[in-house]
Amino acid sequence: MVEQCLVNNLSLDIVMLLPLLSPKQFEELQRTKSVDFSFSRGSVGRFRANVHHQRGTVAGSIRLLPTHLPTLESLHLPKTLGVLTQRRQGLVLITGPTGSGKSSTLAALINPINTTRRDHIVTIEDPVEYVHANHNSLIEQIEVGTDTPDFLRSLRSILRQTPDVILVGEMRDAETIATVLTAAETGHLIFSTLHTNDTSQAVLRILDSFPSSSQRQIRQQLSLALLAIVAQQLLPAADGNGRYPIVEILMGTAAVRNLIRKGEDHQLYSTLSTSLSEGMITMEQSLAEMVRTGRITRDVAFAHCVRPEELKRYLT
Repeated sequence: MVEQCLVNNLSLDIVMLLPLLSPKQFEELQRTKSVDFSFSRGSVGRFRANVHHQRGTVAGSIRLLPTHLPTLESLHLPKTLGVLTQRRQGLVLITGPTGSGKSSTLAALINPINTTRRDHIVTIEDPVEYVHANHNSLIEQIEVGTDTPDFLRSLRSILRQTPDVILVGEMRDAETIATVLTAAETGHLIFSTLHTNDTSQAVLRILDSFPSSSQRQIRQQLSLALLAIVAQQLLPAADGNGRYPIVEILMGTAAVRNLIRKGEDHQLYSTLSTSLSEGMITMEQSLAEMVRTGRITRDVAFAHCVRPEELKRYLT
C-alpha cells in the first residue's frame, strides 16, 4: 500500500488522510496537489472529501452527505422548479459558487424523474455524492476518475446508450458545453452546472468559452435548448440554525430565447425582473422574500446582494 511505504516520512495529518485514497487518487494528489472524491463508512454514511496541500503538508476537508435524497421542499426551493422534472428535452443549468448546494438541487430534480417516469437516467459526476437506487427508471451513475477519465469522453459514450435524462456534473470546457447543447437539442433532458453568480453570467460564460467565430452558432443552439438557469447561494438563517437558499430563476421563455439568439443579453435582467408570473425571480426578489418571512436578516441580505437599490425597493 502507498501509505505503508511512506508513513515514516509523513506527518500525522497525512497518516490519517492517506488511507482514504486509492492508489490512483494518491497519484492525482501528487500530480495536481489536490483531489476530490467520495467514500462510504458502513452505517455511518457517505462522505465527500477534498485532500490538498497547504504550508508544505497535506490537509483535508471532509463533509458528511445526507443519507436521504433531498426534495425541493426540504431544501426550501421554489415549487415552480418542479415543472422542470416534467420536461422531456432541453437544458437545465444550476449555477453558483462552490458550496452553494448545486448537487443537492440536482438530486432533488433527478429523484422525482426516477420515481415517476420509466426513463434511462445517466449521471456523470466528480465525485458521485447522492446515490440513487433504481425505481421506475433505470439509473446509472458514472464517477470521473473511477469509471471514466473525464466528462467529455463519458458524455460522448453515453449518447450511444439511448439515455433519456443525462446529468453532467460540470461543464468544464468548450467541447463538453458543445456536446451538452447538441444532446439537449436532439431529444435528451440535460442537467448540468456552472460556477457563476447569476443567470446572465451563465449565458456569457457559455458564450465566452468559444471563439467569436462560433458564438453565433452557440447562441442559436442555446436559445433552442435552454429550459432554465437557476443561480443559487446559501445564506445563514436568522436564528443561526442552518442556511437557506437564495435563488435566481431564468426560464427559457420565448422572450428569453429571442434575447439570447439576438445577442441582447443586457436585457435579460429586465425580462427576468418582470416575469414573476412565468416562474422567474431575481436574486434581489428572492432576498427580499426571505427577509419578509424572517428566514434571513436584513443585514445578511444586503451583504449578499449585487443591486442594493433594487433590494431596498423590494423591501419598502
